[in-house]
Amino acid sequence: MSFWKNKTLAEMDTQEWESLCDGCGKCCLNKLIDDETEELYYTNAACKLLDPSDGHCVHYVQRFNFVPSCTQVTVDNVAELTWLPDSCAYRRLHFGRELPSWHPLITGSKEAMHAAGMSIQNKVTCETKVKYMEDHIVLWPLKDIE
Repeated sequence: MSFWKNKTLAEMDTQEWESLCDGCGKCCLNKLIDDETEELYYTNAACKLLDPSDGHCVHYVQRFNFVPSCTQVTVDNVAELTWLPDSCAYRRLHFGRELPSWHPLITGSKEAMHAAGMSIQNKVTCETKVKYMEDHIVLWPLKDIE
């Protein structure tokens, strides 16, 4: 049942890989990088395809047709995607950490994740409504408990 404890990321099949995503939506937030310091900043401006009530992409399978710059997380690039939050299951497992107690694979639903404040639920605005990204910098996506 706990396949993530017995397999490496590279050994997982497509269904297992996809199920690791907790659906928090943080990876779908616009991010800014300071040109001088290269520091990463999250904003609460979400991709136009992100459902703000539950954090899923409304066109996940066809997302690249709508947002060509969308990045697919793979076993080959997960280490390079430093903009993924530390709470991300792919990053956690890549760096030898466990899934948190609120993860949907452990709890059976997204409710514990939402209750722990680990998702974008009701915290974001659509990127199409944002005039200045700098005005939307937030710290909550950096939160990582456990």
